[in-house]
Amino acid sequence: MGTTLEVLRTERLRLRAWTTSPADLARLADLYSREEITRWIGGTPSVPPVELVSRWAAVTELDPRHGCWAIEPAGSPAAAGTVLLKPLPNGVGEVEVGWHLHPDSWGHGYATEAARAVIDRGFGAGLPEVYAVVRPGNEASVAVCTRLGMQRIGRFRRWYDVDLEAFRLMAPDVVE
Repeated sequence: MGTTLEVLRTERLRLRAWTTSPADLARLADLYSREEITRWIGGTPSVPPVELVSRWAAVTELDPRHGCWAIEPAGSPAAAGTVLLKPLPNGVGEVEVGWHLHPDSWGHGYATEAARAVIDRGFGAGLPEVYAVVRPGNEASVAVCTRLGMQRIGRFRRWYDVDLEAFRLMAPDVVE
């Protein structure tokens, strides 16, 4: 143990580890209880927020190139949501970028800005490519993938055992 998730900063955001503070746990409970979020992520998490925080910390412990961050807009009292960079389940080393933003933080470009920061961090740490998986119909997330320059590579079931649109972005120095 001992690997900690570093804080990342963008022009408007501070990306930091989620904590077990009452404010973070309340925000996570609120975020992941909303149907407009859970419909796109396969339902309400099966564990309470405090366990999510623990599991997300373990992602970095297993591989410091990965992480799950709280997205904190400058001057905001609450996290806008989560951005993650972690291995895809049932994969062969593929790494996923993902975002879950509270509806009160939609439409500000935070998902794109936060995802760009963690993707750049991942590429800087040697990741050759990053994937995003999006439930069909989630046009807002498809738009984020497009803004990130990701290429749609088709519909796959292998990672989450549900049909998902997959997108991929290669590191700038990787030739396919």
